[in-house]
Amino acid sequence: MLLLVAALTWTATGDPVQLGWIGLLAIAVVPGFVARGHAYLAPLGRAAEVVVTCLAAGSIAAAAQVADRVDAGFGAEAVLPYLSVPLLTAALRRRPAEGVWLLGLAAATMAAGGALAGPSEPLSQPGYLAACGQWLVLGAIITFAAETMRQLLQPPEPTPQPYAEATRLLTQLRSVARSLPGATLDPGGISEHLLEELRAVAAGHRAAVLSASGGGRLVVLAQTGAERVDWETTLDADSGIADAWATQQPQTASRSQARSHQGGDVSSLVVPLVAGVRTIGLVILETDAPGAYPSPVVQAVTEVTGPASLRLEAALLFDDVRSLATNEERQRLAREIHDGVAQELVMVGYGIDNAQATLPEGADETAEELRSLRAEVTRVITELRLSLFELRSEVDRNGGLAPAIAEYARTLGTSAGLRVHFTFDESTARLPAATEAELLRIAQEAITNARKHAGASNLWVTCAVDPPYAQIEVSDDGKGFADTRPDGRYGLTIMAERAERIRGRLEITPRHPSGTTVAVVLGTPPRRDSVRDSVSAQEGE
Repeated sequence: MLLLVAALTWTATGDPVQLGWIGLLAIAVVPGFVARGHAYLAPLGRAAEVVVTCLAAGSIAAAAQVADRVDAGFGAEAVLPYLSVPLLTAALRRRPAEGVWLLGLAAATMAAGGALAGPSEPLSQPGYLAACGQWLVLGAIITFAAETMRQLLQPPEPTPQPYAEATRLLTQLRSVARSLPGATLDPGGISEHLLEELRAVAAGHRAAVLSASGGGRLVVLAQTGAERVDWETTLDADSGIADAWATQQPQTASRSQARSHQGGDVSSLVVPLVAGVRTIGLVILETDAPGAYPSPVVQAVTEVTGPASLRLEAALLFDDVRSLATNEERQRLAREIHDGVAQELVMVGYGIDNAQATLPEGADETAEELRSLRAEVTRVITELRLSLFELRSEVDRNGGLAPAIAEYARTLGTSAGLRVHFTFDESTARLPAATEAELLRIAQEAITNARKHAGASNLWVTCAVDPPYAQIEVSDDGKGFADTRPDGRYGLTIMAERAERIRGRLEITPRHPSGTTVAVVLGTPPRRDSVRDSVSAQEGE
């Protein structure tokens, strides 16, 4: 820009003396160029550039008129383009206030330069006023539109690819999960630890941690108390639970938050677990005494639940990611088996059929071998189809765990000629989705083992769910097996690992007079003698 205004000044005036303004301008540039980040030198340097430019405008306009090269003060156009440099620099450095006072300084200096330029008085000439007004307007546009210009000049950030972004986030999640205390992201464990913490700050005969599930219902992650409580799990009911969820504020009440209560004095406190702007769960505290939760107690409880909300949200999100990944992998395996091995086995069966059809008469021994081979291929295809059914089986969030287990047992029982007997006692409250999925897989493995290895005629399937308690039993009247250790068979090892993952236990016992019972138990049972003493469905085939 210095070279440009120097060339324009020489063209307009032909006077070497006027080039001295360009030299002064070059000196004024130095502070803003060398110390461009300095808080004081850089703005002072830009102010000096504005002053020198506007004073030079009056002088060059007068000299151009004397030299009779440019008329009516338009000679100021030779140097005024440089005014854009300090104004644009201030704007690009996000200094709008500096740009405003530089414009004011420019207007004042233009007036002073025009008045002091000599006998020709450029300030009284329309051309000088027009040139100065034009560059002041352009300077204002530069000052106030520079932010948009800066954004346009920036290179666009590359849009991350979905899978690349997912890989980055999962890598971070893995690193964070490994650095957590105890390296755990288990919602149930975190909920139990939260209830232990709350026991030290608030009295309570009963307590629970609930989180959201599909269908607008809540699931019990953990609860404490001498008796199992049927907590209200719908969010559209007239309850403190629904109010706390909707308002994101603690709610106290003089009535129980359970569906059924024996009556008498009771105090309940429902505290929402809020992460950011989203409610992820609730903590319920109840005690059999009136007025047990005044404001100081509520404050103490919220001080504990606040940090726990973030931990629980991380655990629930990790559970969702793990479930999605697991389900996707199961579906992928099912597709590959169906489109690969299963189709090839079908073609092998067709080949055996063709070979049987083309056998010459008298080849009875070969025909018998082919019939045996065909039967074996048919058996393997049946096993593959049942495996595909197992891979695709999922717990319907609107149906429940018991119907999913019943569908699988009924399908496998039909294929093996087993009489299947069901006993269900499932509460309306739900277990977490990841827990239900693991229980379904354990039940599937137990049913499959009974069908394949037990040689049984009858199969008994018992499903009792009273969150956070659950018990699944699969019994058969087959031959049983001697080795009941979980490490004795690969399938039992898998079931034991699944049970441990959901903080449950696997129990394998002989059934009298014959057969085996495989049970997975989660949590502690309600106060009843046995699971089967309070079934809500009649035993049937």
